[in-house]
Amino acid sequence: MTDTPASAPLQEHRFPCDQCGADLRFDPAAGRLVCDHCGASQEVTNHGPWRGGIRELDFQKAIDEQLPAQEIEETRVTTCPNCAAQVEFSETVHAKECPFCATPVVTDTGTHRHIKPRGVLPFALDERAAHDAMKTWLGGLWFAPNGLQQYARKGRKMNGIYVPYWTFDAQTRSRYRGERGTIYYETRHITVNGKRQAQRVMKIRWSPASGRVQRFFDDVLVLASRSLPKRFTDALEPWDLAALEPYHPEFLAGFRAEGYAVGVEEGYGEARRTMHRVIERDVRFDIGGDRQRVHDIDTDVSDVTFKHILLPVWLAAYKYRGTTYRFVVNGRTGRVQGERPWSTWKIAVAVLAGLILAGAVGYLVALNQGAL
Repeated sequence: MTDTPASAPLQEHRFPCDQCGADLRFDPAAGRLVCDHCGASQEVTNHGPWRGGIRELDFQKAIDEQLPAQEIEETRVTTCPNCAAQVEFSETVHAKECPFCATPVVTDTGTHRHIKPRGVLPFALDERAAHDAMKTWLGGLWFAPNGLQQYARKGRKMNGIYVPYWTFDAQTRSRYRGERGTIYYETRHITVNGKRQAQRVMKIRWSPASGRVQRFFDDVLVLASRSLPKRFTDALEPWDLAALEPYHPEFLAGFRAEGYAVGVEEGYGEARRTMHRVIERDVRFDIGGDRQRVHDIDTDVSDVTFKHILLPVWLAAYKYRGTTYRFVVNGRTGRVQGERPWSTWKIAVAVLAGLILAGAVGYLVALNQGAL
């Protein structure tokens, strides 16, 4: 965003324990803030069922840079020189390893001015549960290097990251032109080996079709990060967006949050492509028949709203023999995705074993034929 209204002042969110003064962190298992020093705990502000919903923002006002000042904030971030991730760090941290690609980075004093998150899906799995899910996933991969599996099993720390997303709502009304295909059969006669035979031939009769469809889209989800391959994050779906909580910084205590790199206008473009695919499916259903041809769809979009939300991901980035392997775990469901590692040694052994087996089978077949 550029030339945005004056933003809220930069804040450092800390949650000191009332009993000992140490920092509290959000415990996914308990759903509360806990103190690792003395064991005290406390509720998250307004945590619980949110009956009023999470307020959406007007998309056009965001494009026209007319959002209220209270919707804009500044956060202190560092930008990874390798993968360009923008990750929030506390004021006291000056050197870290990028959680997305394991590249050593030094924090800067720059700030990221952005639209505030409106909702957050709190972590439900703690680090141990996420680590167990990742080990199980790795253990099920054939031909994964033993060294990498052992490296991961040693329990190296995983990073809990809140990844930025946009959600979009919109009312759509579409007019379309196309054709409806009806399958029918004709009988023709052919000659096979000197004999005349009847053969049924499928044909399609096309007729013009036009009409209107409409659909309200609710919470079309768009990744607002460039730090992870989209195929990874798509594979973590579905997300239980019905469990979204209104944003409270307490949920982020003990975790990191990535600043969005995909702006709201670019995100809306991705959402529109998703909407178009659904609308085309609706059009084909409305045309009916056995086959459909869609020539043109003209869609009016209105009442577009959006919100910036944060979704929980456990992330591990391991450097093994000069190559970085990244694994992500859905912080709610434990679903795992990542770069598939390959062991050339295991593949070579498997190929050799296959050749030996094939040779043995061929030898036995030859013996049996000789015996006959």
